[in-house]
Amino acid sequence: MYGSLKGLSGGGPRQPSATVKTRRRKRWGGLRQKWKMLGLFPIDPEHEFHGLTCMMKDGLAAAIQSTVDTPPTNITSDEDFKMKDTQIHKGFTLQTYAGHVFASFRSALGMSEREYQLSLCSASSYLQFISNSKSKADFFLTNDKRFFLKTQNKREIRFLLDNLKIYMEHLRKYPHSLLVKFLGVHKIKIPHQKEKYFIVMQSVFYPDDRIIARYDIKGCEVSRWTDPSPEDHQVIAVLKDLNFRDQYIELDQQRAWLLCQMEIDTHFLRRLNVLDYSLLLAHQPLHQDERPRGSFGSLIIRAKRSVTPGSSPLHPVPEDPPSNSPPSSSSETDGYHVRKWAVGRGRQRSRASDSGEGGRGGGDSTEMAEVLAHNRRLLPNFKNPLHVIDGPEQRYFVGIIDIFTVYGLRKRLEHWWKRLRYPGRSFSTVSPPAYRARLCDWVKEHSR
Repeated sequence: MYGSLKGLSGGGPRQPSATVKTRRRKRWGGLRQKWKMLGLFPIDPEHEFHGLTCMMKDGLAAAIQSTVDTPPTNITSDEDFKMKDTQIHKGFTLQTYAGHVFASFRSALGMSEREYQLSLCSASSYLQFISNSKSKADFFLTNDKRFFLKTQNKREIRFLLDNLKIYMEHLRKYPHSLLVKFLGVHKIKIPHQKEKYFIVMQSVFYPDDRIIARYDIKGCEVSRWTDPSPEDHQVIAVLKDLNFRDQYIELDQQRAWLLCQMEIDTHFLRRLNVLDYSLLLAHQPLHQDERPRGSFGSLIIRAKRSVTPGSSPLHPVPEDPPSNSPPSSSSETDGYHVRKWAVGRGRQRSRASDSGEGGRGGGDSTEMAEVLAHNRRLLPNFKNPLHVIDGPEQRYFVGIIDIFTVYGLRKRLEHWWKRLRYPGRSFSTVSPPAYRARLCDWVKEHSR
């Protein structure tokens, strides 16, 4: 079964003594302060989380193997959302929540269970991400930087599982949503230690080898500045709202899609009564061979791939243009004209079908109805297309993360306290309607 995968993650780790644990904790506690701006570093055998991450790899290898052996179907039942699978290993137990639901979702994203397993359970060590987040969560990244693993408290996990069905329904209705893609929920239990819940997410900033700036945006000003990294240092700093002052997200024709999807996704988060989520934003310059070029017909292939039910946005893109393609366009980012041409073409075929001149006329019309109803866009031919938007000069990585903070009594009291402490200034703790409106306004004001 999954025995061959255990070799990838190094097998079951030996449990260090209490003295060794204390020594490691002190050592790495000091390094956390020393490397606070570093962002990422490998979890080697001396790291305090080495034993934990080895167990996570072994447990995930076995959990995913079940869906490798029995591929998921596209049909999920109410019972699937309540399922909890427990697997006992040497030295720990791993529980997987709603495993069939997440496996089906991964398949819909065009991700095979084998590639998911190999990324999460490879022999290469995880990376720890040192975040300036106020939460006490630990962040791990797979060695290829494709997936994030983040520890969560029990309340946050319960909130996610309680709302998992409507979250999945939202992503089915709006498959090009900016919301972070949750790929798995698990709990690891180690004897004599506190149990840990963790989630697996798709990284918004993947691949990150050419990214030149990263931002965490909340649409306010209090505590929204981070000192940039020194130019001569290879460090990773996630900047904030005030660092983005006097800059713009240069999208041209793609801007309208982004504004619309921000409205859609934040309305959904308002329904969940949450706040304090972030818009992750990064950018890198487009290489010459990535800039708009080629025939307009190739755009239609990409558009059809983006709207055809059952097709994946991650599948390869054919380069040959289809027959009856329209004239070439000067801009591959001009999604509006793609829609306009296809809508017109769909109407022509529909009329031809009605008059008996064509038997396949309804297809294009149906596809474009899906484009308009589900706010689909022309996806780039890239590894992480759902979180990537190309402008004329820059490639942007965009996603909405941290959607677990409910506006309850504690946050309401915090709101009134901050109103007294920061009169006339904007801060993060406001009601969900005000929060979503302010973040959408920020995107409108900082894009063109």
